[in-house]
Amino acid sequence: MRTAVYAGSFDPPTNGHLWMIERGLELFDRLIVAIGNNPSKAYTFTVERRVKLLRESVPSCERLTIDHFDNRFLVDYAMTMDAHYILRGIRSPDDYEYERVMRHINSDMAPQITTTFLMPPRDIAELSSSMVKGLIGPQGWEEIVRRYVPIPVFEALSHDT
Repeated sequence: MRTAVYAGSFDPPTNGHLWMIERGLELFDRLIVAIGNNPSKAYTFTVERRVKLLRESVPSCERLTIDHFDNRFLVDYAMTMDAHYILRGIRSPDDYEYERVMRHINSDMAPQITTTFLMPPRDIAELSSSMVKGLIGPQGWEEIVRRYVPIPVFEALSHDT
């Protein structure tokens, strides 16, 4: 069974994340979506809230697991989940150098795990989770943000501001 881990902060989950999950389910027998949590970072949503928002945003599927982990230890987490692949999203060509370095690090630590990269369509990949959070506040933010996040996430952002 080909198992992949797709990890990110998902703070908040975006339509780019949903695209990656959909493609991951097309490519792999089992997909583990791992919501990263680093105790040294500040997040808008708790890890429990991010898990809940993601579950509300993606269709139920027995091949999909939503979990959380300490994002300082992605390769270790993937090994404990018996994953063969780490699935990474790339937003723009500028991300390639970072991802090349990550692939090299991953291959040194766990040669049995392959790092696989996908680039979502530009119209949904332009904004990362942190960029979405940066747009909230100025008048009219709702119309912009609505394009980049799933409905449950948009509703949560609207209620929290």
